[in-house]
Amino acid sequence: MANTNEKKRSIWRKLMQKYRLVVLNEESFEEVGFIKLSRLNIISIGGFFVVLLIAIVYVTIAYTPIRELIPGYPDAMMSHNIRQNAMKLDSLERELTMRDQYFMNINRIVSGERPEDFLNDTLATRGEDEIVFARSSNDSVLRRQVEAEEQFRLSIVDEPAESKGLHDIHFFTPVQGIVTNPFNPLENHFGIDLVAGPDEVVKATLDGTITMATWTLETGYVIQIQHANNMMSVYKHNAELFKSVGLKVRAGDAIAIIGNSGELTTGPHLHFELWHNGVPLNPTDYIVF
Repeated sequence: MANTNEKKRSIWRKLMQKYRLVVLNEESFEEVGFIKLSRLNIISIGGFFVVLLIAIVYVTIAYTPIRELIPGYPDAMMSHNIRQNAMKLDSLERELTMRDQYFMNINRIVSGERPEDFLNDTLATRGEDEIVFARSSNDSVLRRQVEAEEQFRLSIVDEPAESKGLHDIHFFTPVQGIVTNPFNPLENHFGIDLVAGPDEVVKATLDGTITMATWTLETGYVIQIQHANNMMSVYKHNAELFKSVGLKVRAGDAIAIIGNSGELTTGPHLHFELWHNGVPLNPTDYIVF
């Protein structure tokens, strides 16, 4: 027992014994530098580099195309063929099952027995009272997604395919009133100003989709509608808005209340603009106020 302990201490002393690795100048034998090492240090450093080398080799083989160079490892084409063969095998098994059922039914018919209905178990008819039209969670999600996409669609479902001429379109009068400031694009007045009774309801002039419903410092409450045939109407200086962006409106629907909002106004009125293909139109040429 004592000899064993002595041997262990002797081995430990050898491992911990320090050695000096000196670097000398070849010509003058001057000591340039030195490193103190022990056997245990060398073993530790060597083990660390071995583990690091193993890790680098593993990562290189596992996450790079080099792994395809290993004999027996399938490449991309072989993996594709394996998947295709698995799918074909599954289809073949199903075809064999159907063939066996077919031959079994032929044998039953020849024997005078009634054939089994293997393939049409899910086609049994039901009465109207047994059919339940319940919405699933996926159906509700799909409905909300479709409604959100259709909300900002500018086309009208029952709109005729061919485009109409401007004089063939029937415009609804947004407000019955007096034109106090006419259309004058030379002075950057791209619409007309209409004075009507207090709290008069502003109506949409055509079918369309609300593309803007907001408040600005100069024109107050503004609502804008995109119509078919690249038409657009704008209603400014409202006291209150009834519609929000994305909603579809019909001609004559109430969209706002005439007001006096914004800095560029001198009294309660409606500033009404009509645009076609990005060009302002004189509303009095198409609408009787």
